[in-house]
Amino acid sequence: MGRIFLSAAHGGKETGGIDPGSVAGGTTEAREMILLRDLIVTELRARSFEVLSVPDDLSAKQTIEWINSRVRRGDVALEIHADAASSPSVRGASVFYIANNDERKSNGELVLMGLLRRVTQLPNRGVKPDTNSGLGSLAFCRQTKAPALLMQVGFLSNPEDRALLQNRRRDFALGIADGLAAWSRAVDPGSGGGEATYPAINININGQKYSEQGILVDGNAYIPIDLVDRLQVDLSKAPNVRRINYRRIVYVKAIELREFNVSVSWDSASRTVSLRSNLLICSGQIDKIMSHGNASEVQLQIFLKNNNENALVRFSDIAKLYREEAAIEGVNYDIAFCQMCVETGFLRFGDDIKPEQNNFAGLGTIGGGSQAATFESARIGVRAHVQHLKAYASLEPLVQDVVDPRFRFVTRGIAPLVGQLSGRWSADLNYGDKIMAMLKRLYESAGLM
Repeated sequence: MGRIFLSAAHGGKETGGIDPGSVAGGTTEAREMILLRDLIVTELRARSFEVLSVPDDLSAKQTIEWINSRVRRGDVALEIHADAASSPSVRGASVFYIANNDERKSNGELVLMGLLRRVTQLPNRGVKPDTNSGLGSLAFCRQTKAPALLMQVGFLSNPEDRALLQNRRRDFALGIADGLAAWSRAVDPGSGGGEATYPAINININGQKYSEQGILVDGNAYIPIDLVDRLQVDLSKAPNVRRINYRRIVYVKAIELREFNVSVSWDSASRTVSLRSNLLICSGQIDKIMSHGNASEVQLQIFLKNNNENALVRFSDIAKLYREEAAIEGVNYDIAFCQMCVETGFLRFGDDIKPEQNNFAGLGTIGGGSQAATFESARIGVRAHVQHLKAYASLEPLVQDVVDPRFRFVTRGIAPLVGQLSGRWSADLNYGDKIMAMLKRLYESAGLM
């Protein structure tokens, strides 16, 4: 039977200091996860599983490197986290897996159900593809050579979840150990000798069957490197993209091509990986704020409703408003719309901003007051959002009268690209990455990538 790698999130060195992770209720994510990890390790070893505990002084990158230098066929890897949210009411456990991998999704369900059977008071937030995470992908799920999952055991910012974790830590450990044991037993460790044999899969590119086949490795689709070249994707400066040599051919993990604006999907019935590349949405233009949008009004509506079925009840014309208002000012309405989805949680809003404020981008007021800005209608709220984006991205004057209360305070043209909004629009240094991840999700759902 294979071994189990277990990592406690945070506690390692990041940007020159120790990273505590989330901090709430007089404790830190690093402390809680290390304590929980140690109990899980003890329980698994008592059940005769071989467990490798990742050292706590490693950074996230070093953690992956540490595992990859030791991994063998049949091993699995789990990293445990405690989540945090701006609203203390948000709670529950979830597991993230590498997108489009049905086998890994099933693995995640085993691990999550193990925990929820032991701690029944913990809400189930589901097993989710890593494309649904804030950054659009998770390095631990993608770059670890062993089949890997990332588990959020609860919200440290929620008093109920925090109390459960601290008062029933052993039950958490037993549940996660149950799930890991089931996952490890489900993995075929192989014969242990000779070259591994991988099943062949079909490849579909932009709706056409590709003449050469790919291979399936640990539930992930890999495609020949020649096809990557045909897609005009340059991997020369992408060392983290997984490559393997198999029978004298270099294969690349297909899902990693999402970072190069290639849509990747999997059909298990026909064992086909489908790739779609729209050269009109190229890497040199996709993140320019002052540009044209690509999605239709219906595609924006469907995307919003698929992520919040009640989103259009109050704001039925929100997609139309973004397309119209952004087009007037020359702003990419896809980017503005996706920023709205990030800021409002697909129009769920939160404790700080109420729906009736018509503030879709977290805009502040003049004078630094504690209250966010309020706009008289959804259209004016969208207009203010678009104007604020134009302030950052362009030196051109506004077409319509100013309704953005902080337009004049922005250094004009300082952030023409989405990534340059990080640390400016929001203090979050990953803010631009989150918007871009949302944009790629939109384009994939609309079939534009």
